[in-house]
Amino acid sequence: MGMVLLTERYADRIRGVLTCFDRIIITGTLPDICHADAMAIHLRVKGVRLFDFARWAEPLRDEIRNHAERVAQDSGLEIEFVRKKNFRQEDRIKQILAQRGTGPGLVHIFSALEPCLSFKPWHDKKTGRNFLRPDDGKCIHYYFYFIDEELGLCYLRVPTWAPFRLQFYFNGHNALAVKLAREGIAYQLVDNAFIDIADFPRAQVLADQIRVEKLHRRLDRLARRFCPVLRHFPSGVHWSIHQAENATDIVFKRPDDLKPVYEALVRTAIHAVKAEDVATFLGRVLRAGTTDEIGNHFSTRIEGTRIRHQMGPASIKMYDKFGLMIRIETTTYDVSFFRHYRQVEHRNGSAEMKYTTMKKTIYSLPALLELTTAANNRYLKFLSTLDDPTPGAKALEKLSAPVREADRTWRGFNLFDAEDLRLFEVLLRGEFNISGFRNRTLRTFLASKTAPQLSRILKRLRCHGLIKKVAGNYKYHLTALGRAVASLALQLRAFLVTPTLAQLAPARS
Repeated sequence: MGMVLLTERYADRIRGVLTCFDRIIITGTLPDICHADAMAIHLRVKGVRLFDFARWAEPLRDEIRNHAERVAQDSGLEIEFVRKKNFRQEDRIKQILAQRGTGPGLVHIFSALEPCLSFKPWHDKKTGRNFLRPDDGKCIHYYFYFIDEELGLCYLRVPTWAPFRLQFYFNGHNALAVKLAREGIAYQLVDNAFIDIADFPRAQVLADQIRVEKLHRRLDRLARRFCPVLRHFPSGVHWSIHQAENATDIVFKRPDDLKPVYEALVRTAIHAVKAEDVATFLGRVLRAGTTDEIGNHFSTRIEGTRIRHQMGPASIKMYDKFGLMIRIETTTYDVSFFRHYRQVEHRNGSAEMKYTTMKKTIYSLPALLELTTAANNRYLKFLSTLDDPTPGAKALEKLSAPVREADRTWRGFNLFDAEDLRLFEVLLRGEFNISGFRNRTLRTFLASKTAPQLSRILKRLRCHGLIKKVAGNYKYHLTALGRAVASLALQLRAFLVTPTLAQLAPARS
């Protein structure tokens, strides 16, 4: 019998399951001036000296400022300058929407002094050459919050200083809510999550539909509306994915249905997920020379608990939301982390289909949705194995039962036996995980055992499938089962046996 997903096991307690893009941040760059060399070429074509870069940029800054003030005046709004670092624009927007309503149109405009990319003229005394260098600076940024007829609540951030790198935000759940309303499908959207949808299967079909060409046209119109200096740059705007989140929500009918399931999952996952598992979830292979940071993080928030597994610029996390759903979410701030099969164009004009890194262009959104959904599904399958006690019960039964081999019986292992626990503790040492272990190295940590005794222990471990021998030498490694059993044995002692016995011990007078 195959593995049963927890969504199937608890189907009678689950209202529905939905996978949908959540937070999407898109960067808009102007190819004519997006980097130092391009800016230098643009200035030379315009007949502007490189050392007059700031003087050239100032009128464009004023043009953006004056335009923002006109937009605010025409909409009956006041531009709100953000002074506090801990100010949350989202909370302010919620207050405004509670009074204004959720009809389409401009909602509010913030301004804030924030870091921005810039350029600095430079003279090289050795070569006598003048050029521009990338530089960090600060400038006023305008946040135009609005409700779009297709995407729901969005914002466009417009800097007032060249090279005018734009930032656009929308949420896939808001965009899906618009689609559901148009089809007359009832739903309940709280913050960025659906706690109920009248037709979950149809909602999934709508969430999977991404029309990038239409999104591209909409982004161009918004950029022209709120960033008037674009008219000076004929190449327009190149839109790329800066950050993306794809969430799979398992919505339960009642908090009492969710609580026991989630608590069991999160307690086990924080200990069970290893580095190679994180790589597998995200569709990667963990190699010896990888430089990506990999780790697990557990945190308790006001909303609940969260476990997060990270590998470089990508992560996958699980948390409970509103006490009604389990959210599994894959996030990346560099989509080139993911690899897929696509057409690659070479400089000589030829093209071929190959497995390679994902492009950052917004036209990668459909492929990104597919890959991050697969990551969520792999994590869900992993959680389902943790939640299903049947395989674990069978493994425990096999572990503790004697094994017959070559007319000899090898006794099983007892997770509460002191000698077995000490053995598992030694086998989990970090150096053994990397280079393996021999009879000789085990004697260093198990001094009470003789070489023949350790040979019999190694044979016993092999017969139960807990270790495997490396071909060509006398080294051994823990198998996946062995690593899981050893970890479980130590967890039982640290988190169950020792604390329980400490509570039962009589208090000293």
